[in-house]
Amino acid sequence: MVLCAVSRLLKRSVGRGSWSTRPFQRKSSGCVYSSSHGFNQEEIREKLQAFPGGTIDLVKQESGIAVLTINHPTRMNALSGSMMVDLEERVSQLETWTEGKGLIVQGAAGTFCSGSDLNAVRAISNPQDGMKMCMFMQNTLTRLLRLPLISVALVEGRALGGGAELTTACDFRLMAGGSVIQFVHKHMGLVPGWGGAARLVHIVDSRNALKLLGGALKVDPELGVQIGLADGVLGVSQAREGESSSMSVLEQAENWLSRYTKGPAPVIQAVKRVVLSGREFSLSEALRTEKDVFGTVWGGPANLQALAGKSKHK
Repeated sequence: MVLCAVSRLLKRSVGRGSWSTRPFQRKSSGCVYSSSHGFNQEEIREKLQAFPGGTIDLVKQESGIAVLTINHPTRMNALSGSMMVDLEERVSQLETWTEGKGLIVQGAAGTFCSGSDLNAVRAISNPQDGMKMCMFMQNTLTRLLRLPLISVALVEGRALGGGAELTTACDFRLMAGGSVIQFVHKHMGLVPGWGGAARLVHIVDSRNALKLLGGALKVDPELGVQIGLADGVLGVSQAREGESSSMSVLEQAENWLSRYTKGPAPVIQAVKRVVLSGREFSLSEALRTEKDVFGTVWGGPANLQALAGKSKHK
């Protein structure tokens, strides 16, 4: 995969201790493909909009955790063309959310996502349009992964094909009891095209990625935890930790994510940015970026408050 110039996302603003929101605007946010690669985003958006159905719903909460819901239950939450466009627009909204700290991606009605809607797929089955859709979704999911938010895919029911790829565009994956992640692309005569294979290798290593893609294996919560695809299992395990068994899976996911999003938004976003640079840059460039990000929080309100309270080791 051709990587964007993520360093543009990590530049300091003129004001000390603050981040410019400009690099996260749609026009300037880093993408894998641009016009220099022969990609015309507006053209493919227009084509995708011709295949409506379902919605991508976004709720931003005062806690700083947003919930993004894939809502097309009559199609097992398959992504229609218009939903792909919706998803890109929701990512744009999250890129400029200065108060945001975390994101939960879920599916409606007890299932995650069954990939792309076959009605749209059949209509754009020619190689040219297929490649354009692939580039559009790679851009969108790369931007999702690069959000300055700590993100979690909450997997209930099935995450199939493109839905499985979507889970890899989040920092973490939590699986509910009885859920399955399955890269079924081989059964469709395909390989992942939305960046799922490249991300999967980073998550579970190349050997396990070959097993999951070549065997189209059904990954249940137990196997998911074993190979590192899942970061936790929700349901019965939460009751053992003293949490109410009546809590919804979403509430459990919010509790899990809140462990990593406590604190001021600028600090949590800075944490995500230094990890992002370490993941995508060479060591030298990652170190320089870490220095720049460090400079945005050093002497900032959270740092000064912590120093005054001597709370480092609490």
